[in-house]
This record gives sequence, C-alpha cells and structure tokens, in this order.
Amino acid sequence: MSYGTFETTYTADAERYTKIPYRRSGASGLDLPAFSFGLWQKFGTDYAFETQREIILHAFDLGITHFDNADRYGPPHRAAQQNFGRVLAKDLASYRDEIILSTKAGNAIGPSPYLKGGSRKSLLASLDHSLRDFGTDYVDIFYSHSPDLSTPIEETVGALVSAVQQGKALYVGLSNYLPERAHEAAVLLREAGVPLLIHQPRYSIFDRRIEQNGLLELAQEDGFGLIVYSPLAQGLLTNKYLETIPADARAVNSTFLSPDVLTDTYRQRASELNKLAESRGQSLAQLALQWVLRQPAVTSALVGASSTWQLDHNLQALSFPELTDEELAIIEEHGVHGTGLNL
Repeated sequence: MSYGTFETTYTADAERYTKIPYRRSGASGLDLPAFSFGLWQKFGTDYAFETQREIILHAFDLGITHFDNADRYGPPHRAAQQNFGRVLAKDLASYRDEIILSTKAGNAIGPSPYLKGGSRKSLLASLDHSLRDFGTDYVDIFYSHSPDLSTPIEETVGALVSAVQQGKALYVGLSNYLPERAHEAAVLLREAGVPLLIHQPRYSIFDRRIEQNGLLELAQEDGFGLIVYSPLAQGLLTNKYLETIPADARAVNSTFLSPDVLTDTYRQRASELNKLAESRGQSLAQLALQWVLRQPAVTSALVGASSTWQLDHNLQALSFPELTDEELAIIEEHGVHGTGLNL
C-alpha cells in the first residue's frame, strides 16, 4: 500500500533526544528508548484517526523512537499498521531513519492455514503485507509473534533469517517464547549470522513468569534484550479499579481483562501498592513502570496511551528516585504473582 506524499505541518521537537534515556538491546549495537510505544489497542478503526496521529507524534516528540506493531493489531487485523503508515507518510517520512519500526507475524489473523503459525509461507507473506501497510520497504525489527510447536523451529528461524537477508528487516525478535525454545532459536539465529536482538514477554508486578522461568537470566546469557509488554497488567496496576469499575474502563468491553478478576483480594493488594506509590509522590502506574525498568535485562517497557496526557504521565516514571530495599520488600509482599490475571 502506498500513501503517496502529503504536506504536513509537523516538525519534531528539537529537544526530543534529551527527554528519555536509551538502553542497549542485549549484545547488539542498537539502542532503544526506555519506553517504547505499542499500538496493540486503540489504534484500529474504532478510534478516531486524528487522536491516534496526535498521540503518535507526541510520543516521537518525547523521544520515543520505537513503535511496536503486529499484523493482528486493530480491529480489524492490520488496521493499526495501516494507520501508522498514514502517519508515517504524512508526518514522519523525513524522520524514517530515526524511527525503529517493528512488526510481528504468526498469530492467527484469519481461517486460512497460511494466515497463522510459524511457517515460512505465513511469516514472509505477512511481512510483505505489513510493508505495504506501512508504505515502507523495510522494518527495523521483525518478530515471530508466538511459538508454533507444530512447525520445526528451524523453519521459523529460517524465515526470520531470510527477512534480514532480503533487506526487509534489519533485526529479528521473538515474542511469548518460553526460555528453552527461545534459547534454541537464539542458537540457530547466531549460527546463521543473524543474532536474536530482542524478546518480548509479558511482565509486571502481578505477572512474574519471566523471573520464575529463567528468561531474565537467559537474556543476559544469550545476549538479547527484553522489551516487556503489559507492565500495567491491563490497567490493574493503576488506581482505576481500586473502588469501582468506571463506565469507560477497559474491563467493561475488553477481551483481555474481565471484571471477574476485580476481586476484594485484588483491590486490597493494589491499594497497598497505591499507598506505597503515594508515599513516594507518584501514581501506582508510575511505580509499576519504574519497577519493571529496574531489571538490568529489560531494555524497554511497552506503553500504550489513549491521550497525550496519559503518555506524559507514564514517562514521568523516569523522574523518581530509585526504589529502596524496603520499598521493594513492600512490593514483594503485596505484588503477588497472578493477582487479577487468572494465572
């Protein structure tokens, strides 16, 4: 898909690179912003495009250079990529060399056996479609979105390698892989001369799986970075649900968060974490974001936003003092793994 050329009134903030720290992704040469912007939700056809455009451009003005996408993101599938492509063509085309653009393939986007899974056919055909969605000839990072245990890992890795060899991606990544399979993929990629850049797992105060299964340690051993998603546990690590469920809240209509998880136990734990945050002069969301970024293996945390205010608020998490041992102990007490997540 080509969006042509457009006149734009947008000029990026000249001070954007002073507003956020950048971190090296594993043993690579690539730096990513401490916060990356994810288009997982609220960037489909069900939200106003002008609002999306405003948020994306504001993120870039804040120094967020990495925009994370996938063929599934919408609704409908691919809509988030197409919407970002419109902004890229209209406003950000002259800044393309300063943008890290990533996408993923492998999760189902239709009933066809070729629209899901880790086969060469599925991954490379999706990447070609994604490039048309974005209106660009390459992405910076191409991910296998989820492991496909029915496909030989050699085939999935081979498709990632081909994407780089064909000039359609600069780096490759994995998402949602358990450590054993991630290590196997990392070894195969290294042998092919295309080292694994990054892995994208879920991680938050309420979801500690990467601490428990060894992925944090593996990232450092195998030399790849971690970019964590859902650091706010789909809004559970905010003050939104401490008392009632707001009418416009995600839990009302989201397929990723059910009102059933908003139990008294959740509210008691979240309230104690909120008290800690308030004692530090920050919000619960800012505390949760600061907590995931304290891990040396975590290169970046993925955040979304429904407004520029929310984006500004989240990035202020970088301005608070480091968490003390005493504060971390309080988080350990009340940040119980599985809270609100049906784990």
